[in-house]
Amino acid sequence: MKQDKVLSMISLATKAGKTVSGEFSVEKAVKEKKAVLVIVSTEASENTKKMFKNMCDYYKVPLYFYGTKEALGHFIGKECRASLALTDKGLADAVVKQLTLAGNHIQIEF
Repeated sequence: MKQDKVLSMISLATKAGKTVSGEFSVEKAVKEKKAVLVIVSTEASENTKKMFKNMCDYYKVPLYFYGTKEALGHFIGKECRASLALTDKGLADAVVKQLTLAGNHIQIEF
């Protein structure tokens, strides 16, 4: 039930045009300092997880590992997605709040 709230908030952010998805788009958003929050699927490869961990550490962007590739993609209206970024502070804060309540994520904040 809590997971639905997290993914629903991500869906809402997508409808508002405040998400980017896919490895290259997320990387670009982080490097251009547009990303406020990065979420990587728990099913992502170790190389992908390490790349985003290092990048988010360097650029000081909060990073969470959460959800399946299928779920992340479904809730943003795309195929499977291993990564996405939120570009709006208010929506990102709401997602972080739901992630914290859900408790079944791995958090890396800076």
